[in-house]
Amino acid sequence: MFTRDRGQKKAIEEAEKLTDVEIIASSVDKNFSYIPEIPDVPKDSAYLHITTNNTIEGTAIFDVPQTKEIPLVADMSSNILSSVYKVSDFGLIYAGAQKNIGPAGLTIVIVRDDLIGQVEKLPAMLDYAVQAKNDSLYNTPPTFAIYVAKLVLEWIKTQGGVAAVEKQNRAKAGLLYEYLDRSTVFSSPVERFCRSLTNIPFQTGDAALDRLFLEEAEGKGFVNLKGHRLVGGMRASLYNAFPIEGVEALMAFMDEFALKYKGGEVHV
Repeated sequence: MFTRDRGQKKAIEEAEKLTDVEIIASSVDKNFSYIPEIPDVPKDSAYLHITTNNTIEGTAIFDVPQTKEIPLVADMSSNILSSVYKVSDFGLIYAGAQKNIGPAGLTIVIVRDDLIGQVEKLPAMLDYAVQAKNDSLYNTPPTFAIYVAKLVLEWIKTQGGVAAVEKQNRAKAGLLYEYLDRSTVFSSPVERFCRSLTNIPFQTGDAALDRLFLEEAEGKGFVNLKGHRLVGGMRASLYNAFPIEGVEALMAFMDEFALKYKGGEVHV
């Protein structure tokens, strides 16, 4: 069982190679600009899969569905440790470390004990039972990535834990969303109740003006603002390590750009 957005497409394709997949909720009707209501999960489901943060569309799930006896599986690659979640709500959490924890190449998995070893004859690299029995040392692990992850986890503790980090992220994202909501030039395509704290897409509504914005932004040192190729526009990614001063600098540049090309009001 899957909820459906562009961020889940690959997960659905891979699952279909092994079993039947049913999509129980989708926001395709509004171009994936919101999180759909998730209905009751059929009792014969093996699990429900969600992605807690969609980096492409800029949506996020903060209140996860309560699936009772059906295991809830979550891809948290892009917002693990940036928002508070109750781990006991999930049967399995998996996340690439490259967004908030450390270098690419390390994957973190949190899996409920009773779900380990339920599938036989899996390749060792796909079998969590093998990793559990060997303390995650079945083969040589990516030691540098693990060491960096250790340093990041220690840094999060010094910030006051995940709750404190989420507060900082809400302040950063809130600042940019408030700007977008009152701007006469830029806007957010995402419905307010499910806006990501991590990935914030925005646009002018004019593809040529968007391209000009990206060109001038890069000249000012604002890089990697181009939106995903599937949606276009711009996208600001505010991962844990990104400072609020960066958001303020981006808003100041957006005002300069709006005033230059649209005569927009100065907001900063």
